[in-house]
Amino acid sequence: MASQYDESEFVDTEYQAAKSATAAPAGPAYSAAGRGPTRAELDSKVGDTQQRLAELKRAQEELERERAGLEEARRRQSELHTGREEMLHHLARGLQLLTEAEFAARRESEQMTKTLAALNESLTKLQGIQEEGWSKENWNLELTRALTIIENARMEWNSARLKWPLLDSAKTPEDGAASASAGQSAPEQLASLNFFQLCKLGLALTWPLLVLGSVVVVVLVLRR
Repeated sequence: MASQYDESEFVDTEYQAAKSATAAPAGPAYSAAGRGPTRAELDSKVGDTQQRLAELKRAQEELERERAGLEEARRRQSELHTGREEMLHHLARGLQLLTEAEFAARRESEQMTKTLAALNESLTKLQGIQEEGWSKENWNLELTRALTIIENARMEWNSARLKWPLLDSAKTPEDGAASASAGQSAPEQLASLNFFQLCKLGLALTWPLLVLGSVVVVVLVLRR
């Protein structure tokens, strides 16, 4: 009696499936059945790819924004450190300079106060000299005292001029008149002279010519 058997029992299904998978072209364009991709499958793959590209683009933009934010934070932090060091240097130096200037100004003010007191005292003493009140008995004594006051005032004045150069720029009335005269033009200066002064000026300008003419006349007379 012939035995009944199924041919499928002697077929290795796993080997056949592996062989079919190896023989079929790889890639998303082929289906599991080994046929070519349909248009719907291609459209789906294109859509998926575009979606992935859009997601990658959004991720890139996000990374770009994050990088820009980090660079801005780094720049501001660098500006903080640089600005702080710069201003610390400037403020410390400025405080030092102003402190020294304030000390010098205070010392100068104190010296000026002392000079003002000394000049005021000398002026008061000079104004206190009253010659009409001297008697015959104390005349020599008062004269000596007055000369001493004048000499002390002169010493105070010279000392003040050395300390304060601006005192040398103070002009007396005579200096002011001389400066005003120097600032005038020649016609203006001539117009300000009286007749006697003009005669003296004319004589001073013409006497060399008069002397020369006189010498010429004498020589001519002698030759004759």
